[in-house]
Amino acid sequence: MKPFGTLMILAGTLLVATAASATPATDELFARYKSEGASGFDAERGKKDWLKEGKEEDGKKMSCTTCHGDDLSKPGKHHKTGKVIEAMAPSANPERFTDAKKIEKWFKRNCNDAWGRECTAQEKGDVLKFLLSK
Repeated sequence: MKPFGTLMILAGTLLVATAASATPATDELFARYKSEGASGFDAERGKKDWLKEGKEEDGKKMSCTTCHGDDLSKPGKHHKTGKVIEAMAPSANPERFTDAKKIEKWFKRNCNDAWGRECTAQEKGDVLKFLLSK
Protein backbone atom coordinates (compact mmCIF):
# COMPACT_ATOMS: atom_id res chain seq x y z
CA MET A 1 0.00 0.00 0.00
CA LYS A 2 1.22 3.45 -0.85
CA PRO A 3 2.08 5.82 2.02
CA PHE A 4 -0.77 8.18 1.09
CA GLY A 5 -3.28 5.31 1.28
CA THR A 6 -1.93 4.25 4.67
CA LEU A 7 -2.15 7.82 5.90
CA MET A 8 -5.78 8.12 4.75
CA ILE A 9 -6.73 4.87 6.50
CA LEU A 10 -5.04 6.07 9.70
CA ALA A 11 -6.80 9.46 9.50
CA GLY A 12 -10.15 7.73 8.95
CA THR A 13 -9.56 5.44 11.91
CA LEU A 14 -8.75 8.39 14.13
CA LEU A 15 -11.90 10.21 13.03
CA VAL A 16 -14.03 7.16 13.79
CA ALA A 17 -12.33 6.72 17.17
CA THR A 18 -12.94 10.37 18.07
CA ALA A 19 -16.54 10.26 16.89
CA ALA A 20 -17.08 7.04 18.83
CA SER A 21 -16.16 8.86 22.04
CA ALA A 22 -18.99 11.38 21.67
CA THR A 23 -22.23 10.59 23.47
CA PRO A 24 -25.77 11.94 23.19
CA ALA A 25 -24.99 13.88 26.38
CA THR A 26 -21.91 15.55 24.91
CA ASP A 27 -23.75 16.30 21.66
CA GLU A 28 -26.47 17.98 23.75
CA LEU A 29 -23.87 20.01 25.64
CA PHE A 30 -22.02 21.11 22.50
CA ALA A 31 -25.37 22.34 21.09
CA ARG A 32 -26.11 24.16 24.36
CA TYR A 33 -22.69 25.82 24.45
CA LYS A 34 -23.15 26.95 20.84
CA SER A 35 -26.52 28.46 21.76
CA GLU A 36 -24.66 30.38 24.49
CA GLY A 37 -22.31 31.91 21.91
CA ALA A 38 -19.43 29.43 21.81
CA SER A 39 -18.20 27.92 18.56
CA GLY A 40 -15.40 26.00 16.89
CA PHE A 41 -14.57 23.74 19.82
CA ASP A 42 -10.91 22.81 19.78
CA ALA A 43 -9.19 19.97 21.64
CA GLU A 44 -5.80 21.75 21.63
CA ARG A 45 -7.31 24.85 23.24
CA GLY A 46 -9.08 22.50 25.68
CA LYS A 47 -5.75 20.88 26.55
CA LYS A 48 -4.25 24.30 27.29
CA ASP A 49 -7.22 25.09 29.53
CA TRP A 50 -6.87 21.69 31.20
CA LEU A 51 -3.25 22.52 32.08
CA LYS A 52 -3.88 26.19 32.93
CA GLU A 53 -3.11 27.07 36.52
CA GLY A 54 -5.54 29.30 38.33
CA LYS A 55 -6.52 29.61 41.93
CA GLU A 56 -3.84 29.15 44.56
CA GLU A 57 -4.52 26.88 47.48
CA ASP A 58 -2.13 25.80 50.22
CA GLY A 59 0.60 27.75 48.45
CA LYS A 60 0.16 25.78 45.24
CA LYS A 61 -1.51 26.84 41.98
CA MET A 62 -4.41 24.63 40.98
CA SER A 63 -5.11 23.13 37.58
CA CYS A 64 -7.25 20.24 36.43
CA THR A 65 -4.21 17.96 36.72
CA THR A 66 -3.94 18.70 40.44
CA CYS A 67 -6.68 16.16 41.05
CA HIS A 68 -6.98 14.29 37.75
CA GLY A 69 -3.27 13.73 37.13
CA ASP A 70 -1.39 13.76 33.84
CA ASP A 71 -2.52 10.34 32.56
CA LEU A 72 -6.27 10.61 32.02
CA SER A 73 -6.57 6.85 31.54
CA LYS A 74 -5.69 6.42 35.21
CA PRO A 75 -7.70 7.36 38.30
CA GLY A 76 -6.92 10.65 40.00
CA LYS A 77 -7.18 11.71 43.61
CA HIS A 78 -8.88 14.75 45.12
CA HIS A 79 -6.19 17.06 46.46
CA LYS A 80 -7.94 17.66 49.80
CA THR A 81 -10.06 14.62 50.56
CA GLY A 82 -7.87 11.98 48.92
CA LYS A 83 -11.02 10.50 47.37
CA VAL A 84 -10.26 8.48 44.25
CA ILE A 85 -11.55 10.04 41.02
CA GLU A 86 -12.27 7.56 38.25
CA ALA A 87 -10.35 7.92 34.99
CA MET A 88 -11.43 10.86 32.83
CA ALA A 89 -10.58 9.23 29.49
CA PRO A 90 -13.64 7.70 27.82
CA SER A 91 -11.31 5.02 26.41
CA ALA A 92 -10.70 3.86 29.99
CA ASN A 93 -14.08 4.83 31.46
CA PRO A 94 -16.87 4.59 28.85
CA GLU A 95 -19.49 5.85 31.33
CA ARG A 96 -17.62 9.11 31.93
CA PHE A 97 -19.50 11.45 29.56
CA THR A 98 -22.94 9.88 29.32
CA ASP A 99 -24.91 12.20 31.64
CA ALA A 100 -25.16 15.89 30.70
CA LYS A 101 -26.38 16.89 34.16
CA LYS A 102 -23.35 15.29 35.83
CA ILE A 103 -20.96 16.85 33.33
CA GLU A 104 -22.38 20.31 34.04
CA LYS A 105 -22.30 19.69 37.80
CA TRP A 106 -18.63 18.79 37.67
CA PHE A 107 -17.73 21.68 35.37
CA LYS A 108 -19.34 24.09 37.82
CA ARG A 109 -17.62 22.60 40.85
CA ASN A 110 -14.21 21.97 39.33
CA CYS A 111 -13.90 25.27 37.47
CA ASN A 112 -14.51 27.05 40.75
CA ASP A 113 -12.01 24.80 42.53
CA ALA A 114 -9.24 25.18 39.96
CA TRP A 115 -9.78 28.69 38.61
CA GLY A 116 -11.92 30.38 41.24
CA ARG A 117 -14.74 31.04 38.77
CA GLU A 118 -17.22 29.29 36.51
CA CYS A 119 -15.99 28.21 33.09
CA THR A 120 -17.35 29.90 29.99
CA ALA A 121 -19.32 27.91 27.43
CA GLN A 122 -16.28 28.09 25.12
CA GLU A 123 -13.94 26.72 27.79
CA LYS A 124 -16.32 23.87 28.65
CA GLY A 125 -16.74 22.92 24.98
CA ASP A 126 -13.00 23.00 24.35
CA VAL A 127 -12.17 20.97 27.45
CA LEU A 128 -14.91 18.48 26.64
CA LYS A 129 -13.52 18.11 23.12
CA PHE A 130 -10.06 17.49 24.60
CA LEU A 131 -11.35 14.91 27.07
CA LEU A 132 -13.34 13.07 24.41
CA SER A 133 -10.14 12.62 22.41
CA LYS A 134 -8.59 10.58 25.22
